[in-house]
Amino acid sequence: MTHSELTTSPLTYRLKLGLVINGIIILAEFIGGYVINSLGLMSDAGHNLIDQGSLLLALYAHILATQPATEHRTFGYHRAGTIAAFLNSLLLIFTGGVIGVLAFHRMFSPVDIPGLWVMGIAGISLIANLAVALLLRRGAENDLNIRGAFLHMVMDAWMSLGVIIAGLGIALTGLTILDPLISLLIVIIIVKGSWPLLRESLDILLESSPPHLKTSEIVATIENLPGVKKVHDLHIWSVEPRIVMLTCHVLVDPETVPDKDQLLQPIQSTLSSKFGIHHLTVQLESKCQEQEDLHCNLSYLTNGSSTTESIPSHLHQH
Repeated sequence: MTHSELTTSPLTYRLKLGLVINGIIILAEFIGGYVINSLGLMSDAGHNLIDQGSLLLALYAHILATQPATEHRTFGYHRAGTIAAFLNSLLLIFTGGVIGVLAFHRMFSPVDIPGLWVMGIAGISLIANLAVALLLRRGAENDLNIRGAFLHMVMDAWMSLGVIIAGLGIALTGLTILDPLISLLIVIIIVKGSWPLLRESLDILLESSPPHLKTSEIVATIENLPGVKKVHDLHIWSVEPRIVMLTCHVLVDPETVPDKDQLLQPIQSTLSSKFGIHHLTVQLESKCQEQEDLHCNLSYLTNGSSTTESIPSHLHQH
């Protein structure tokens, strides 16, 4: 996809439209919250302001992730979206912490709040937040970056709903403490909803194995192929959620498989069809190297020592 095609793609258009809608809501809530002195409304506006940054970040990462690989960045920019998702999850948790501190302070310093005004402005915000969330919903299913922006809008919708409930309660009972109490409840929802996104994006950045793949099952599958004696030095990681990489060493029985290259296609097709792993590097060996662990230990590279080893040739399969 060219740059011009990308900037006019449906998902790019939805992100831009979301920025416009969210910008209007930010202005309305800040003005309304200041005039009627509602912490819930102003905290919702503050969260929306951070959401505006998250939408901008998501849009930039979405465009950047499609750029081709370079000599310097041989994997391309696929992880731009994961980094954006990680930052967005941190922003959500930080926002929740700020709102929590303000709400705790407001509990001991209550102010009068016109509940009906709060309900009206928050109602408009709720509709807008849901509209933007719906715009991003389809892209959020398979894209961690868009999921981060989507989660921001969903959390905003929860905040707006909480403000409406607080406004209704204040209008009916006059209990202004409902405003900070509802804000604290929203903080719990924000942190709980943000944690899975933070954990998943951090796992990818730390090059953890994808949670849906079990190393033991993959090893057993390879070792069950005719001619394979053992698998070791196995690594599985994601460049981003849709791109899974695998490297391993495979010990081959030379008597069963005289030509080692005959095993490459069965290994590639099996891992592709059964596990969805399409990008793999397999090193075939007729005898074990010194390192025979399933997962290689790289500590010797960081303890100040260095070694020079002869490396057997290997074949790279896409």
